[in-house]
Amino acid sequence: MASRREGPLMRGGGGGGGQPLSRGSRIAAAVAVGVTLGCVCAFLYPDGLLSRSSDAALHWARQADSVACENYEGVTNLKSKLVSLERKNAEFRKQINELTMKLQLAGQGKDEVPYKAGPFGTVKALRTNPTVTPDESINPRLAKILQQVAIKKELIVALANSNVREMLEMWFTNIKRVGITNYLVVALDDSTETFCKSKDVPFYRRDPDEGIDNIGKAGGNHAVSGLKFRILREFLQLGYSVLLSDIDIIFFQNPFDHLYRDADVESMSDGHDNRTAYGFNDVFDEPSMGWARYAHTMRIWVYNSGFFFIRPTIPSIELLDRVAGRLSREAKSWDQAVFNEELFFPSHPGYEGLHISKRTMDIYLFMNSKVLFKTVRKDAQLRKLKPVIVHLNYHPDKSDRMKAVIEFYVNGKQNALEHFPDGSE
Repeated sequence: MASRREGPLMRGGGGGGGQPLSRGSRIAAAVAVGVTLGCVCAFLYPDGLLSRSSDAALHWARQADSVACENYEGVTNLKSKLVSLERKNAEFRKQINELTMKLQLAGQGKDEVPYKAGPFGTVKALRTNPTVTPDESINPRLAKILQQVAIKKELIVALANSNVREMLEMWFTNIKRVGITNYLVVALDDSTETFCKSKDVPFYRRDPDEGIDNIGKAGGNHAVSGLKFRILREFLQLGYSVLLSDIDIIFFQNPFDHLYRDADVESMSDGHDNRTAYGFNDVFDEPSMGWARYAHTMRIWVYNSGFFFIRPTIPSIELLDRVAGRLSREAKSWDQAVFNEELFFPSHPGYEGLHISKRTMDIYLFMNSKVLFKTVRKDAQLRKLKPVIVHLNYHPDKSDRMKAVIEFYVNGKQNALEHFPDGSE
């Protein structure tokens, strides 16, 4: 049989004795190796292996709790940021729209057209002009008053002096009854200022201006009416939309709930039916022209300069400047005639027309006294309508008719209007 070869452990140890290691020797060698490894581990891991692992586990647990907390706070922060971004986005859209309108306005009259026309039936021109940048430096005192009185940068404004105290009281009494708070009286004399204070009516007294003050204190209706175009300019420069109101007007609803705000000027009409108020094709007949005897004309009755809503735009301010300028130069001109000429006359040789957008108010909501006394009071259905305002512009006996209108619409006295003639006597 072949002899068995022995491995190294079975052979003799050092010294060449050739004898196998004893059990004690093997144990001693193992202890020596263990001690050596222990020293190496103690040097490399002074904090110990288990301590490091437990710390790591604790660190991960704390990190998990922190992440959960941070996730909750992160969601809240994200929601807040989302709301903020949505607001900024809305502001950016508004700015883009305004810049787009300015770009279109800047491109008018130029060879290059910045926009392409859309499909048939979809094209619409600009409806509103951009508002001006408010400039509070022109009148800090008025700016402070308007901040307190106006709502959404809109308010009713009326001019008054002591000559019209009775009508002024009816005017603001009905405004208060309706619940309107954003209104202001421009007091043209000391007596009116004192009167407004005593009645808790918001008022504004302009800084002294000799020319305007003389007209304001002693002027009649037409003279005072002409002042408003100059005075209103500051309101628009401050960035406020104004609903200008004469004081021979009775309020039955809040007019701001019935405005469209899609034009520079939104005015009540002196027209007494749909044709005269909103425009019609009037055929002019000239028999001497034979075959061409009929000429078509477009007609509309004038806007009433005693009640109109005007937005703070460049065309609106230009309108006020034009009217005020002409009234200062043309002593015999009537402010309402000039107001309408500047609104409607087109550009022609020697004259550049005003580029301004306008809207006619509903004649049964914003009712003049001709509509009321000639038509509405005689019609059973129209009598049921509740107007926003009634303007006693067609009749000189204003105070008596104003009282009767209040009796009819506020107190329900059905025969309150019957004894008045259609027109004036």
